[in-house]
Amino acid sequence: MIHKAKKYATTNTLVLFALFFGVLFGIFFPELALGQKVIGSAFISFLQMLVAPLVFSSIIVAIVGLGSLEHLRSMGLRTVFLYILTTSLAVILAIASMNIFSIGIVSSEQDLVFTGVDALSTFSFEAMLLSFIPKNIFASLSNGSMMQIIVFAILFGVAALSLGSSQKESLEGFFTAVSNVMLKMAEWVILLTPVGVFSLISYVIADQGVDVVLGLWQYLLLVVGVILFHGLIVLPALYYFLTKKNPYRYLLDVRESPIMAFSTASSAGTLPVSMRVCEEMGNVDKRTASFVLPLGATISMDGTAAYLSIAVLYIATLAGVTLALADQLLIGITVVALSIGVAALPSASLVMMVVILNQVGLPVEYIALIVAVDRILDMCRTSLNVTSDLFVAKIVDIFEKK
Repeated sequence: MIHKAKKYATTNTLVLFALFFGVLFGIFFPELALGQKVIGSAFISFLQMLVAPLVFSSIIVAIVGLGSLEHLRSMGLRTVFLYILTTSLAVILAIASMNIFSIGIVSSEQDLVFTGVDALSTFSFEAMLLSFIPKNIFASLSNGSMMQIIVFAILFGVAALSLGSSQKESLEGFFTAVSNVMLKMAEWVILLTPVGVFSLISYVIADQGVDVVLGLWQYLLLVVGVILFHGLIVLPALYYFLTKKNPYRYLLDVRESPIMAFSTASSAGTLPVSMRVCEEMGNVDKRTASFVLPLGATISMDGTAAYLSIAVLYIATLAGVTLALADQLLIGITVVALSIGVAALPSASLVMMVVILNQVGLPVEYIALIVAVDRILDMCRTSLNVTSDLFVAKIVDIFEKK
């Protein structure tokens, strides 16, 4: 354990240096930073390469290892309840912050155009629910359709519980080996983190430009402030309330994952690292981590929910529309409901924002005013999404061990 802790501490130190020098490189050498994007893209591809087989094998091992449907039901209900609770707290915090800190100015611009909206298909809950069911599991594995993989893996694992003991042991042994191999490969990829972080951060700074960020500083500062407050105050307080244990010691142990999530802006891409760090440094049981974390990477969206709540209220202010408290609460409820399923769709946050803006009658074109800093905020909200997953995994693990 001491050797592993030293290894992660060294990697974390290098990542912090990579973040700092990556920002400077993006500012002073933008052309070079834009040209080396392939390094960061390759790093993310290595992570994404591991996700589908890791999620599939880990969930099956977790369910078969639980031994009974009763145990699965208790863990599943506890996990889903905690994910909905943390997302709801994030939305409440975001709405309260927007009412306390009035940001934004009334805009009179009428020629705003956001072409991305035209490419989105019409949203419906029926289509969303049907998208959870894999028509071809091999196609789902190939495309990395997380929700479909999770649904099939859960059904596969539940069906495996009905097998005889010898067949069940053989099946568990096979998928345990697959999961361990994926985690070993994840360990190799972790060693590349500083290089990947440097490439990704420098590209984002060079691509977005510092001027764009400064132009929306109030909006940017509020979103980042809410994300930090939720991740460093609300989630640790919930953790302490439920477990009576020191949340910051645990957060310090698993800090590799939020840092990785910040640089990649991908909850799914960070999953192999989260599972490895959660088990090795967070002392979370492998069966718990294998079930809770893949589910969280798909349905837990604390950061995204907080971001969307602020973004919609900010757009309302820019458009000169006053939303009553009832309208704001309706937005919050919609965000929590959508966060459970829309994460499985491409451009999830954009789909959710369009749905909410249409629901409350706000102009969708105003997305064009904030999309410039979306990439930077995407990194921040993804980091919070992963932090929430890690806390929930630890809470569930403590209750399971009791």
